[in-house]
Formats: sequence, structure tokens, C-alpha cells
Amino acid sequence: MNANDPYAGVPGVVGAGESSHDVDLTLDQRRTLRRAVAGIVEQTRAYLPDSYTVGSELSYGADGPRATVAVHPPAGHPVSAGFAPDLDDLETGLAEEDRREVARGLAASAALQVMNAVGDGVTPTAR
Repeated sequence: MNANDPYAGVPGVVGAGESSHDVDLTLDQRRTLRRAVAGIVEQTRAYLPDSYTVGSELSYGADGPRATVAVHPPAGHPVSAGFAPDLDDLETGLAEEDRREVARGLAASAALQVMNAVGDGVTPTAR
């Protein structure tokens, strides 16, 4: 019964007598979030060669919206960055410098994954 009650929840997360339904975003807030995430994806792609796969995912839950941008390098492990913007951030827009920082960090992490996977055993093809 405890887990099946739509009004149940951890104290501080869902208040007593409040529904645990998803946070509703306005159409403009959803568009702003999609544009911001698409911008991060495009900036990340600009830093990397075509052999890296870059994608994103948006989800909307009881805690609000959550965005994840991931990079799958040609060698090594995938890397990702996730963030949950405040509703205020969606009203004012995510800062360009913050988006650029996420893109640079993802690109650098993905390149490092390739370097770690390949190691020093690569023979240069040209000098």
C-alpha cells in the first residue's frame, strides 16, 4: 500500500496530500530547454571529428526537467553530462558561457577516453 499511494513519498520531496505527478512546463519553457540542449550538442560536435557520436535526452519527472548530453567516442567509454535547470533558468534562458563550458568539457572528456583507450601504441602515419 505504501508504494502504491500516489500521495506517498519521501518527506521533503512530495508533500502530504500533494500528488506526485510530473512538473508541468509551459510550451515556451520546453522550447527553451530543447534549444539550449541542441546548442550544447552542436557546440560539442563542432569540437570533435565526425567519428564521435553526440546525442541528447530530455526527461520530465517529479523533480522537474532533466537534460543529458552524451558523447560516444570511436574508442573508449562514453561520457555524459546531465543537468536539471531551475524553472527560473528556463524563463531567463541558460547562459551561453554555461552551455559552452559543458560542450568543451564533454569534448575534452571524450578525447581523453580515446587517448586512454589507444595509449602510446599508435604509430604516426606522417611526420
